[in-house]
Amino acid sequence: MATESSNVAKPFDIVATYNDLLRSDPDLTMPIAAIEALVLLLTHSPSSTISETLDLLEKSTTHLKKSIPNPIGLSAGTDLFQRYLITTLQRPGQLGPAGDFNAIRAHLLSNGRLFIRRAKESRDKIAAFGRGFVRDGSTVLTNGGSRVVASLLQQAADEKGGPSAVRFRVIYVLSSSTKKNIESSSEEPEGMETVRALRAKGVPVATIPESAVAYSLGKADIVIVGAEGVVENGGIVSRMGTYQIGLLAKAMGKPFYAVAESHKFVRLYPLGQYDLPIDQRVIDFKSEEDIADEAKQQPAASQSEATPKTSMDDRSDVVDFTPPHLISALITDSGVLTPSAVSEELIKIWF
Repeated sequence: MATESSNVAKPFDIVATYNDLLRSDPDLTMPIAAIEALVLLLTHSPSSTISETLDLLEKSTTHLKKSIPNPIGLSAGTDLFQRYLITTLQRPGQLGPAGDFNAIRAHLLSNGRLFIRRAKESRDKIAAFGRGFVRDGSTVLTNGGSRVVASLLQQAADEKGGPSAVRFRVIYVLSSSTKKNIESSSEEPEGMETVRALRAKGVPVATIPESAVAYSLGKADIVIVGAEGVVENGGIVSRMGTYQIGLLAKAMGKPFYAVAESHKFVRLYPLGQYDLPIDQRVIDFKSEEDIADEAKQQPAASQSEATPKTSMDDRSDVVDFTPPHLISALITDSGVLTPSAVSEELIKIWF
């Protein structure tokens, strides 16, 4: 009884749990953090029926998506987990609607944790599929801080036999648009950790600004990028600047590969840059009068810093959409896919 009353007094905070999981594990992706948060929600939930459980998941998922400025990545995880639960509950027998709820609950929790473990292992599978694309004597151009790209390149370096036998180079595009405040002025550009790791393995790495991509692509043989989400038409949602790299690679005849875990496949069908379901202030027209008004409102804004952000104001968080016609192939834990095969893969994942 004491446990039940404490749960009522202090309800489970799905948003805080999700953010804490991301902060505590730098290698955790947004979809997996969302799934882990939902598994913890079920663990702390006092629900005693299937309908209560599904209703709780639906409300918590909606709340989580609305509380995060860019919910595209986590949506892939929450939607996949919800579909997994519904599919499990529709099965005949003990785990179906007529089964014992305690047995159903135990099954969902154990299998949810198993799903999380397998999803975390998918990075190694992608590296195994993708390292063959990095040939001897080749130069790879990449950008951002994608963990799966870093894993692929580091495994490719190990595959060549270690520092004494490495025979490929990397051009790393470092973002110069990250907004930094005084406290974080010493923060290094995203991707520098991977740069250091590759150099430690003997891989020659050149770092360039985003403005030098067109100039540097002439020296690159292939482009490999990560993704926050892979959408239904085979395009990718990734950090801002990926789209222009794709355009330039296409114009110069360079293969453009995207690497992403299958749990990042999301049921979204954007037709262009402005179809993404997020509020991004990338193009923000202002007059002198607007700037003056913002300056007057600055003290009030500083007092309300504790309120959650509803739009993506930090340039390090903004993303763009790279359409499928610019992508040569998608390297995933399910294998190497053409963009047109993504919709079929989504059907397999969901049904």
